[in-house]
Amino acid sequence: MAASAAATAAIAPLLLRNPFPTIFMYAHQSLLNSVRKYKFLEFLLSFFISSFLFFLRLLPSLFPTIGTIKTPKTECYVEATASGGGGGDSGISRALSQLLSIVSDIPVCSRKYEVVRSLAERLIDENLQEGFEVLREVNRKVLSAAFVRTLNRLEAVMVEQHGAAADGCGQVEYRLNRVLRAVRSAGDVAWSRVGWRREEVSREGISAEKLAAELLWLAQQMEACGGGEEAVCFWASASNLARLALYAEPRLQGSLVKVSAYLFKQAKEMGREQEDEIKKDQQRQTNMKMLMSWLPLLCRGSNGTDTPVLSINERAELEKVLEEIIEMLEKGEEQEKVLSLWLYHFTYCSSSDWPNLLASYTCWCTTSRKLALLQ
Repeated sequence: MAASAAATAAIAPLLLRNPFPTIFMYAHQSLLNSVRKYKFLEFLLSFFISSFLFFLRLLPSLFPTIGTIKTPKTECYVEATASGGGGGDSGISRALSQLLSIVSDIPVCSRKYEVVRSLAERLIDENLQEGFEVLREVNRKVLSAAFVRTLNRLEAVMVEQHGAAADGCGQVEYRLNRVLRAVRSAGDVAWSRVGWRREEVSREGISAEKLAAELLWLAQQMEACGGGEEAVCFWASASNLARLALYAEPRLQGSLVKVSAYLFKQAKEMGREQEDEIKKDQQRQTNMKMLMSWLPLLCRGSNGTDTPVLSINERAELEKVLEEIIEMLEKGEEQEKVLSLWLYHFTYCSSSDWPNLLASYTCWCTTSRKLALLQ
């Protein structure tokens, strides 16, 4: 009888939660058409959504037994070692892949985090010190797979948190999203004061800021192992992540600015080193994608107030890096696209005067004027 009563108590809130989202979604779509016309309806819809989702967030706290109904999770090391993590079939590659997977999974606050990360760094360094190309290749493959996996997880977390705004929704939906985020935050604070605490940052319990910091660490490790070019290519292709970053929290934006700054510097160095014309063209296309994706974040992203993300010298250095990368592009259409994008975000963001690429813009105008006279 006791077991039956406990099961009923656990299932009751689930039954209450399941029908409401379906009803709410259908009502939400029909109301949105009227919301754009009537301000009072917009206020009512915002209040209803906030109250409804706040109520749903209270249910797990009111019924703690919900947390006990979970599908058993397989041990992460089995999955990591079975696939090899992109590092080949050798034992050392599987060991390194497992370590990097654990680093990505466990929170920074865990006392085991630094232990596992230090062990991963030691394996990477020892593989390099051996001086064999096969071990260097193990490092490159495993680190590349870890970088892609972390990049995908970060994008998934940011889609969960900010996807509505980044998908180009209207102002009504965007404002509602901001209201709901504020309500969730207030609810977490209120319940933490009475003894309940929300531990998960996302559905998987992953902190976006932690993942962004690990991307920078992985990029640095890849560069040390000769895989910096892959990291630059992956970052240049992450256009959806760059779009989501514009709606991220300031601290997360700061972490992503650091990753972008580091990889822009690597991209500039690679452009200098390329001698083959085909590889030069490929690098130019990568630089173009990287500028179009991440330049808006540099203009609009949070650069820190009390503690700047980049120092004055670092910001000046990155401006020179960006100018050199832009100079490597074709003088006509490519430079025009990049500089027009920069001008738009630079001028419409009143909170930042960086990066200042006015010298590059003036140089392009002069070149464009000369080309016009020759036609």
